[in-house]
Amino acid sequence: MRRVAAQVADALPGFARLPKVFADTFANTYSTTLREHRDGSVFVITGDIPAMWLRDSAAQVKPYLRLAQHDDHFARLIAGVVKRQAACVLIDPYANAFNEAANGHCHNRDKTDMGPWIWERKYELDSLCAPLTLAHALWRVTGATNHLDAQFIAAARLIVATIRQEQDHASSPYSFERLEGPTSDTLTHGGRGNPVAHTGMSWCGFRPSDDACGYNYLVPSNMLAAVALGYLAELPLADAQLRADALTLAGEIRHGVEMHGITEHPRHGRIYAYETDGLGHHNLMDDANVPSLLAMPYMGYCRSDDVTYLATRRFVLSEDNPFFFRGSAAAGVGSPHTPDSYIWPIALCMQGLTSASRDEKLALLDTLLATDGGTGLMHESFHKDDAAQFTRPWFAWANSLFAEFVMDVAGVGA
Repeated sequence: MRRVAAQVADALPGFARLPKVFADTFANTYSTTLREHRDGSVFVITGDIPAMWLRDSAAQVKPYLRLAQHDDHFARLIAGVVKRQAACVLIDPYANAFNEAANGHCHNRDKTDMGPWIWERKYELDSLCAPLTLAHALWRVTGATNHLDAQFIAAARLIVATIRQEQDHASSPYSFERLEGPTSDTLTHGGRGNPVAHTGMSWCGFRPSDDACGYNYLVPSNMLAAVALGYLAELPLADAQLRADALTLAGEIRHGVEMHGITEHPRHGRIYAYETDGLGHHNLMDDANVPSLLAMPYMGYCRSDDVTYLATRRFVLSEDNPFFFRGSAAAGVGSPHTPDSYIWPIALCMQGLTSASRDEKLALLDTLLATDGGTGLMHESFHKDDAAQFTRPWFAWANSLFAEFVMDVAGVGA
């Protein structure tokens, strides 16, 4: 970690606060959220919530792939996260967040098929992608295959089966109702969600923000699913049928996205919608949480110079996106999950990671350093006019993505 921090400081000498902020954010996940178990698995809390989200845990350790190629300790840590993720999927592929033990702790007493290991059972398609993308990244960077064991293969089979099941949600066993709280925390129609048509895409109950989908084909999550299933097909697994099934499913989902996920905007032309139902309705917005439309090249769905992506990006980074906010402190993407006019550092980092402009990257880095509220760490969100007003002071995902963005700007490789 010290070696990488020194490389960053040398590469970006014009940012006086950067060495300290980078060192602290880069180390945050490692020093505060990882819990190794005797079986070799690693439980990862998200920060100020004592539960493990499949999505967040993969994002939190992703910057350490830069170290894993040269350091067996970090390679084992990441393999341990994959091991724990696979175990969680086998407990329940519809849950998004899990307890460290079967203690019955939970976010809420929801009307769904809960169990003692489950913190929350909001079905988020991107959660099932996390073990696949992290396992593939570890294999690609280190060549290691020990994490691709029988448990991982069993979890991967269940992931493929669940994603395929949700191409026909009408026959799915899943439902979810939260009897108290805002409407964004529950699914309509008796917990089944809004009506959808068959499209080839896979149904999704909740966004990566943990808010309910408006239309239940969440386009960025389906994009990520197509990529993650393609990654699964590339892994050196003994199960040839699993690889073939994953590749077929990936193609069906990608076709569905391209057929049903694109719409015409009066100002920006052909763009991807955030959500659709296959019945002709589209939700035109983007959310700060990843997967997002802004993150399409980062996820591996398309090139950064793709024409439809660039049009979508212009939409996302404009006031036509109802969750783009511009103020005296910053301009960027927020979320309906947080208060109005609050911008997410995750979205600013993603804007930088997907930009082809060096000047834009440097400007965003300057903004991120200026909007940490003087804490030296990233937060969930901050007010567009006053960065001292922020949510979640301990949010490890934001710290990890900031570190990843800094390494990208500094040109620091593995």
